[in-house]
Amino acid sequence: VGNVLPATVVNELKPSVDAFIAKLPPGYSIATAGSVEESANSQGPIAAVVPLMLFIMATILMVQLQSFQRLFLVVAVAPLGLIGVVAALVPSGAPLGFVAILGVLALIGILIRNSVILIVQIEDLVNEGKDRWAAVIEATEHRMRPIALTAAAASLALIPIAREVFWGPMAYAMMGGIIAGTAITLLFLPALYVTWFRIKEPKGTPENEESANGGDEVPIGSVA
Repeated sequence: VGNVLPATVVNELKPSVDAFIAKLPPGYSIATAGSVEESANSQGPIAAVVPLMLFIMATILMVQLQSFQRLFLVVAVAPLGLIGVVAALVPSGAPLGFVAILGVLALIGILIRNSVILIVQIEDLVNEGKDRWAAVIEATEHRMRPIALTAAAASLALIPIAREVFWGPMAYAMMGGIIAGTAITLLFLPALYVTWFRIKEPKGTPENEESANGGDEVPIGSVA
């Protein structure tokens, strides 16, 4: 049916089919089969594995981050990638079906990886003796280019399959989520880190303030 997915056709025809089924004699029935049935049956096993996947992911992150607070910061960014998923799927008209859900699951892993890289960079700078405020700024500036270029490469690699009927929804979901999620990671995560740990911007030292204001002072002995 052109570029329309079978599941979309089934959903559009469902009211008419239900009305037709209601008029059938006893003993007759109509059932959905083919790729739509296989897709619906495959979603069950995936949903059953999701809790185990989340547990393993949280365990690995806890081993790496060694802090529930940092774990929360990393996990809090991942759902915000759905903003980009919706922003990409709605204009494209691609449905949020089985294939798109697979793309969202892969997207979560990408966003969590970027968040872990940024958080670990901040903690490494703090352990080296840097002030937390300066560490957040330096880590964000240092990791911005690698994270942004990696996201751009991943998004561009999905363009060839974006026109496919089957893989298109996954490509759109991942491209939108990667672009929006990367921007959120680089902008929102540092702000969330500063807010969560109540990091204040350091004020200038007294020596610096005196030197900044001393240029306009005139020694008393020089006054005639």
